[in-house]
Amino acid sequence: MEFNHYSVLLNETITELNIKPDGIYVDGTLGGGGHSLEIVKRLDNGHLYGFDQDDAAIEAATLRLQEYSDKVTIIRNNYCNAREALLQQGVTGVDGIVLDLGVSSYQLDTEERGFSYRFDAPLDMRMDRRQGLTARDIVNHYSEQELYRIIRDYGEDKFAKNIAKHIVRAREEKPVETTFELNEIIKAAIPAKMRQNGHPSKQTFQAIRIECNSELEVLRNSLDTFIDLLNPGGRICTITFHSLEDRIVKTAFKKYQNPCTCPPEFPVCVCGQKSKGRVPGKNPILPGKEELEINSRSKSAKLRVFEKAELTP
Repeated sequence: MEFNHYSVLLNETITELNIKPDGIYVDGTLGGGGHSLEIVKRLDNGHLYGFDQDDAAIEAATLRLQEYSDKVTIIRNNYCNAREALLQQGVTGVDGIVLDLGVSSYQLDTEERGFSYRFDAPLDMRMDRRQGLTARDIVNHYSEQELYRIIRDYGEDKFAKNIAKHIVRAREEKPVETTFELNEIIKAAIPAKMRQNGHPSKQTFQAIRIECNSELEVLRNSLDTFIDLLNPGGRICTITFHSLEDRIVKTAFKKYQNPCTCPPEFPVCVCGQKSKGRVPGKNPILPGKEELEINSRSKSAKLRVFEKAELTP
């Protein structure tokens, strides 16, 4: 299957990056190379480093960016390892970073990857197919309490306890092997009158995918590194697709802008924590009407931006 992925909030992201023709840029979630292509088009002596852990994404992006191969270095790795990989390339600071988080359209629409509840396929959900842990392992080997925790926390499903109970009960008879088998288990765990608000498996599949790929942990552990990696005046643009991701980004950017830990009643700051920069604008940037008409998957997207502080004399 051809790697098709709509680059959400593309124009807005490129605008917010304030691209410098001689700058160094990182696309931490390369995907099909949509954001990267628009970045390299604007570079003269600059360079782009693209990261992705999905072999299909690497292949597709390499093909898409081949015209600009002298300005692009593509690295198959998780973006959480970007700093070490960049140091190996001799890069100690960058002028812009893009993170387009979550699962790609290609991954959702490729049946055998097992990301979607819409297709009957083996339970997989690995973004990096070199890793050992699969969705099947989670469903069949996590304890009932662990399943409840991830479905509650990562899926935000109010029926998490009952879904976990039904999964454990079903696997006692035989291992749960496919997405459709899991669909039926989830369906049985949710009251019929509550199944009318979207697909009943949506939240549980999201939860299992996040757990399988350590998505929130990777994001949480990478933001500090990326902020430190930015050159003065450099920007990081993050596109999130659900409240869990957005909350992590929003909280981190707020802390970087105002890290003071002094009690509100203190007349002056004595904690010594200094701001690392600013958040341009008060609210996240959302897709416009035209984009929503083209791609319905954009509807939950939010773009947040952080700008690294300029050096003070």
